[in-house]
Amino acid sequence: MKTTTLTRAGALLGAALFTLGACSPAGVEQADARGRPSASASAAPLGLHPVSGLVVVPLTITHGAKVHHFKVEVARTGPEQEKGLMFRTAMGADEGMIFPMERPNPASFWMKNTVISLDLLFIGPDGRILNIAANAIPYDETPLNSKGPVKAVLELNGGRAKALGIVPGDKVSW
Repeated sequence: MKTTTLTRAGALLGAALFTLGACSPAGVEQADARGRPSASASAAPLGLHPVSGLVVVPLTITHGAKVHHFKVEVARTGPEQEKGLMFRTAMGADEGMIFPMERPNPASFWMKNTVISLDLLFIGPDGRILNIAANAIPYDETPLNSKGPVKAVLELNGGRAKALGIVPGDKVSW
């Protein structure tokens, strides 16, 4: 799937905050020496993903007393975020991709060149899910927007959030 962030583009939409590319966030968070996002990482990388070559880190989503565990690829640079999950035909049930931002910004993604359906979880500055764009349609170019500034966007398999009972307000840690 391709995930492109909405980049600020004064030429497009006048004073618009961004331009749509194909599913990815508006900024890139700085990474530490091990490739983890420096502002929120607390776990050691698990290695590199065999398809993307991106660093994989553990991520948890806490819903009440229930904690869901995932292994997610970290798309931290502009080119990594531009490509995202484009053209991927499969992803494990407890896998995903996270797009950390340099600073909280409104985000908008689309599904251009994205083969699999995805849930996009927009993570607010406090680490809680702000909103979820569930079951995004493959190849659809309709913008999927955050409901405010986010520090990251997490992509999971389409329908996974609902199946696990994950909702806005749940805490995301990586």
